[in-house]
Amino acid sequence: MQTEALEQWRIRDFDPGAGAASCAISAPTTESGWVTASAPGDTHAALMAVGRLADPFRGNQECDAAWVATREWWWRSTFTCPRAEPGEQVELVFDGLDTFATIHLNGERLGCCDNMFRRYRFEVGRHLSKDGRNVLTVVFSPADVPARELNNWGQLFTGMADMKRNLMRKAQFGWGWDWGPNLPTVGVWKAVRIERWRKARIEALSFATLAASEALAEVSAGFELSCAPGSPVLRCELQLLAPDGALAARRTLDPVQATEAVLIVTAPQRWWTSDLGAQPLYTLKAELFDGDTRLDVQQRAVGIRTLTLDTSADAQEAGTDFFRFVLNGVPIFARGANWIPADSFVGTLGPPRYRELLESALRANMNMLRVWGGGIYEHDAFYSLCDELGLLVWQDFMFACAAYPEDDPRFVASVQQEVRDQVRRLRHHPSLALWCGNNECQLFQFMADHISGRVAPLPGALYYDRLLPEALAELDPHTAYWPGSPSGGPSANSMRAGDVHDWTVWHGLPPVPDRDFAGRIDRSPSGVDYRRYAENSGRFISEFGIHAGPAMTTLRRWLDADDLRLDSAAFLNRIKDDPKNKIDALMEPLVGMPATLQQYVDFTMLTQAEGLKFGLEHFRRRKPHCSGTLIWQYNDCWPCVSWSLIDYDGTGKAGFHAVARAYAPVLASFKPLADDTAELWIVNDGLSAVSGAVQIDLVRLQGACEASVSLQVDVPANCSTVVWRGHAPTGARDRALCVHSPDGLFPANRLMLAPIKSLQLAAGAKPRLDVVQSGPCSLHVRLAADAYLLFVQLVVERPGMRYSDNYFDLRAGEVRDVIVTDPHGPISPCELAVTCWNETQLPRAAD
Repeated sequence: MQTEALEQWRIRDFDPGAGAASCAISAPTTESGWVTASAPGDTHAALMAVGRLADPFRGNQECDAAWVATREWWWRSTFTCPRAEPGEQVELVFDGLDTFATIHLNGERLGCCDNMFRRYRFEVGRHLSKDGRNVLTVVFSPADVPARELNNWGQLFTGMADMKRNLMRKAQFGWGWDWGPNLPTVGVWKAVRIERWRKARIEALSFATLAASEALAEVSAGFELSCAPGSPVLRCELQLLAPDGALAARRTLDPVQATEAVLIVTAPQRWWTSDLGAQPLYTLKAELFDGDTRLDVQQRAVGIRTLTLDTSADAQEAGTDFFRFVLNGVPIFARGANWIPADSFVGTLGPPRYRELLESALRANMNMLRVWGGGIYEHDAFYSLCDELGLLVWQDFMFACAAYPEDDPRFVASVQQEVRDQVRRLRHHPSLALWCGNNECQLFQFMADHISGRVAPLPGALYYDRLLPEALAELDPHTAYWPGSPSGGPSANSMRAGDVHDWTVWHGLPPVPDRDFAGRIDRSPSGVDYRRYAENSGRFISEFGIHAGPAMTTLRRWLDADDLRLDSAAFLNRIKDDPKNKIDALMEPLVGMPATLQQYVDFTMLTQAEGLKFGLEHFRRRKPHCSGTLIWQYNDCWPCVSWSLIDYDGTGKAGFHAVARAYAPVLASFKPLADDTAELWIVNDGLSAVSGAVQIDLVRLQGACEASVSLQVDVPANCSTVVWRGHAPTGARDRALCVHSPDGLFPANRLMLAPIKSLQLAAGAKPRLDVVQSGPCSLHVRLAADAYLLFVQLVVERPGMRYSDNYFDLRAGEVRDVIVTDPHGPISPCELAVTCWNETQLPRAAD
């Protein structure tokens, strides 16, 4: 099979319906109004490149881009392709069109598209021109929002009143979310190509591990064919190549007899998450022959591993079930976050952006990401990098927070084909851990039932309960399926089984018990106190989070100097969750209220970091009864204030670094008790036992150590255990309980005994520094402290800076080394600034 990518395009807009009347289908694209674009690509990006559209991310310009969604957009590409020879098939393939498009080739209509998530294929041999010069035109109509609504779920939550996005198969976050702008995209967002083939081609490959041990593995490998009429007798050679290229297994199949085979691999190299082992990737290669003539060859990178979802009864907590992933026979704790599209303009995303973000997830000690159901099925590069890096993927189908129609046959059929396309595309990835039916649809229905006082059918159950599991049973029976997040147990968000979304902290929602809501929405400081995470006894916490501002470096890049104020319209527009001061109830008791934008960034970051630290430590101590946490959210699609850990410019917030420490494979954390005591727990997620020295100190924040305890601990593999109980004077403003390991078993940790704003820190104290140029793009920073320093922050005024650690505490006498790296270019020591809470925020917080 031969392929040719169609990458160069020209685009122009018209009033809806006016393009055809203007003869745009035949007009030369050199005339006024046509601009250059590329595929994969995006209309907004093309317009920005030529200066016709101001960047909607900059300043307060989001609304200035609204006109783009109201226009009819013509994409044209000219390419050379001779007509089909006898017996040859020529197909035009679109991997993704966004969204309502009509396709013409040389003026002849090929068909229409209405689903952003489908692959479209057209046989075009008879449409090609005699001279080989061809013009392809794709006309995108405005994404007219259908007139009807299915329910009133939008009344339940602010920012979700317009639920009509559910009536089209398009990335729903593009219409605006409580963290994202209203910038619905349009264009050729994935690759376009011409494929020429004879007799037959390989449509798809499949691969799954049936069983695997250190000695032997059984894997299933298969293929699907598309054949021309009257195709000959064929044979398919399946080869599995080891990571070093050596042949691991081979099988020859007659497609008439079988399209799937079991292969036996001796001494298999098993794929693990990055924290547990290596990520060896085999190559599955399929070659299709007619006699001695090779018709097609396809290959995929695959991994040998077993991965199941254990929902068996948890005998130690009566009436509950596990919800845990078992990798190569080992129950694991999923340490991760929710992934949203990394840019509002999803057609612009490429491997470098994905690599930057996914490598940062590894630095945060994550082993799983959830691809959230209101965005997109990610580009191939995302999944390939997760395979390479050892990150598991929880994959939602693209349904979120809405009711979906079941009475429109065309809509249902389109969803069915979407599901088949995506499952075929992704099922071979070793990183794929779970298919999930939707985000929060069962929960929204549960809440609507509670408000109305009656139980109504779930709109969309046709998909979650029948169509999705049926397609997976046929196409990917070896990957676990879960009908919705959250779901399981007696209610849609029960802590007894399944997964839980915890929005008591932040939104003030009441916990969801087995039958009905308990209490009411409470957004008071006590109602949203992050210590309420300790009330959560869920089995797997797949959403929870706290807002924080992006780095000031990010705000300064995207906002004008006059807009760097707490009350500026441009800044407030970057807080999409209403009310925009919702974080005040968390901030005020902990750190006080900010007076400047810089303080807002610092105060919200510290609040997020402290809250997530508390929650993660609680959930991890509950292992194995709790077997995973996925923080909402990992990343941003634009520069904004949100729940993200890493901002749009790639800069990790304080929460990112707090999470990296709380997600360390071995974690030591204090659990405060009611009688001025605390327990020290150690969680070991590793495959081997750990042992070593532990030092516990009650330190005075002005400098001296008041009391110390030394322990020798032995912690079995894959467990959580108490190793100490002792004095922890609750409310003490001048002391902190600290722990570290002289043997380096875990990151140092501490328990503050009073709110941060009331701590008696050494005012004005700051770290001593020694900065050395360790490479053209990196600095080695050594910091030392003479008194307890809180929230030590290293800053370089550039986007995407990497810090081996940041936003940490330093005890008196402690020395810490930090590596600062700019992955994009050289850096100088003079660019580094260092601050801490004692020096910059303490006087304001104490007022």
